[in-house]
Amino acid sequence: MHLCSGIMKIRLLLIGKTEEEFLKTGIREYELRVRRYVPFEIVEIPALRNAANLSVAEQKARESQLICKQFSPGDVIVLLDEHGKEMRSTEFASFLNKQFLSGSKQLVFIVGGPFGFDPSMKKQASSILSLSRMTFSHQMVRLFFTEQLYRGLTIIRGESYHHE
Repeated sequence: MHLCSGIMKIRLLLIGKTEEEFLKTGIREYELRVRRYVPFEIVEIPALRNAANLSVAEQKARESQLICKQFSPGDVIVLLDEHGKEMRSTEFASFLNKQFLSGSKQLVFIVGGPFGFDPSMKKQASSILSLSRMTFSHQMVRLFFTEQLYRGLTIIRGESYHHE
């Protein structure tokens, strides 16, 4: 596999801040590792104010509006959703490599709010991926995803991080 660094940027969009210090430390570590391979940015979109006063549907719709403001024309949108397609790490590496070779300028992964994504977001996404059939807190998903992104990049490069 090949890694065409410098051609495509990867962004991870998150609703709300990461609260736990141990998660922040882990996310920072993998963020720095990923940046050795590709331009990578994590964008925290502020959580909705007064969310408790909104219905689930209203909350998802408003979060979608905030998320969509972060897109640029031509972005490849990938939702991280528990109902998405599951992949082994090697399959995810192949998915990443395909995106690098496609010529896209930016690959955007999104972790939604606590109730998931508005249907309008699912229509805009080119892919919907699941990290597991298990349910994880949105805080934990951030760490798991950044580690898997790093793992995928090392697989593409043929480095020894991943063992199978």
